[in-house]
Amino acid sequence: MVRIKSGIATKKKHRKVLRLAKGYWMTRHKQFKKAKEAVLHAGEYAFVGRKNKKRDFRKTWIIRINAAVRLFGLTYSQFINRLKNNKIEIDRKILSQIAADYPKAFEKIVTKVK
Repeated sequence: MVRIKSGIATKKKHRKVLRLAKGYWMTRHKQFKKAKEAVLHAGEYAFVGRKNKKRDFRKTWIIRINAAVRLFGLTYSQFINRLKNNKIEIDRKILSQIAADYPKAFEKIVTKVK
């Protein structure tokens, strides 16, 4: 029976992980074991970060809308409630963009809701 050596596959796997760990601190970008661990953790943080990003954007939109609506004597929750009651379906992202970039258009929306 012929002995099979896996040197090429191992080298390829190591190179792949070390390439992903490029720029990491100290031995985390040089030694395979440390690099592998660092890359795994980085992947977990990236996954969580992608979820948190959506959460953070929604928070930002709500803060912007609240700041813009307070100029007209309403709170954010009152404004959203009145939007729903008047069956105006604009999502928070678009509302915040309108509030920031087109204040007159946002004023028209608020007056229609009031």
